[in-house]
Amino acid sequence: MAKRMKEKAARIAATKDRRPRAVAKYVRMSPFKVRIVLDLIRNKSYKEAVAILENIPQVAAEPILKAVKSAGANAEHNLHMNKDELKVAACYADQGPTAKRVQPMSKGRAYSILKRSSHITVILDAAK
Repeated sequence: MAKRMKEKAARIAATKDRRPRAVAKYVRMSPFKVRIVLDLIRNKSYKEAVAILENIPQVAAEPILKAVKSAGANAEHNLHMNKDELKVAACYADQGPTAKRVQPMSKGRAYSILKRSSHITVILDAAK
């Protein structure tokens, strides 16, 4: 049994993605709104992506900028890469947990309010 566990661990280590990444979890914003901003920075250089995020008016730009800068810092510190030579290889927003609230209405009715959250992932890679 231990032999298979060691083989499995070796197989996972061999196929592990070694690109720098950052994940912002439980961001209190709908993933639909976040994906609009992520489409603007996908396949852009690191410096260009940061410039775009600092200058657009969407509220979703702030947590995405934080994730992009964190991924750049991870690349520089952990993998000894230069920030100027990086590009945004992949970025996506997954649905996080949804908080369910109730809005009371007249005549004893109640409408549900869904407060969505998202998990934002940014993966950088060396520009070729």
